[in-house]
Amino acid sequence: MDWDSLIKGFINYLMLERGMSKNTLLAYEKDIRQVRLFMKDQNPPIKPLNTNQNNLLDFIYALNDIGISERTQARMLSSIKAFFKYLLLEKLIDVNPGQLIESPKLPQKIPTVLSVGEVEKIINAVDLSIPQGHRNKAILETLYASGLRVSELTELKISDMIFDLGFLKVVGKGDKERLVPIGEKAIKQIKTYISHYRKSLDIKPDFVDHLFLNRRGSKLSRVMVFNIVKNNTTRAGVTKIVSPHTFRHSFATHLLEGGADLRAVQQMLGHESILTTEIYTHIDQSYLKETMLMYHPLNK
Repeated sequence: MDWDSLIKGFINYLMLERGMSKNTLLAYEKDIRQVRLFMKDQNPPIKPLNTNQNNLLDFIYALNDIGISERTQARMLSSIKAFFKYLLLEKLIDVNPGQLIESPKLPQKIPTVLSVGEVEKIINAVDLSIPQGHRNKAILETLYASGLRVSELTELKISDMIFDLGFLKVVGKGDKERLVPIGEKAIKQIKTYISHYRKSLDIKPDFVDHLFLNRRGSKLSRVMVFNIVKNNTTRAGVTKIVSPHTFRHSFATHLLEGGADLRAVQQMLGHESILTTEIYTHIDQSYLKETMLMYHPLNK
């Protein structure tokens, strides 16, 4: 069997069996096609079912030689392992040649987190005198109150809002649904946006149920959400580099600092593994260390 037919089968497997999103499927396909090009360029060309661990190591070394970052190498190795695991499941090979290859050690990057005061400054910086002001404030309130990803925010539907119970129904990665609590303050601002701005729009038929809309009555883009966050951060005089994801980081960190259970935060964020959520405990520890260094009398 050739590379192309096996890659097609692999992507279909990820889509149908694993329910992965379109963007994730494209990333996997791109990575494996890079492997395909490398193997077909060898002399003699290496067929997928004959690929061994040394062949894959040669590919990883080649990535390193041309300056591909360790983070990208790690991601591509993950794709390689998944591809050959699929061939193993299909009983096309007897062993996964990528299984024992170790990923490069990646430095743990602690994300930027806003203080509660900085979050309030950014939200309060929204200009409510402009027509979309209430929408922009509702977006910022929702990001901080629920810790949503940008894609989850832009796909929110009015029918997903369970106002009476204080919950949102969110469709996350892999089309997995979860319920996320949202506070009264954010709910109040969302209702204000709906009654003040949204009802005055000429809404396109395909977006009647979408919560956050642009002035043309269509779904809000990810770029627009980034711009809303960036512009109001500047207006607030906050000098940190802030993105919508910073609100998600801040949401999780502030919950844990307040004593929230780690598994509850994991569920609210929609993390598949609790190890992903644990990074916020490291942020909390860093904050405690900074506080000690700043205020302990022996450090003055």
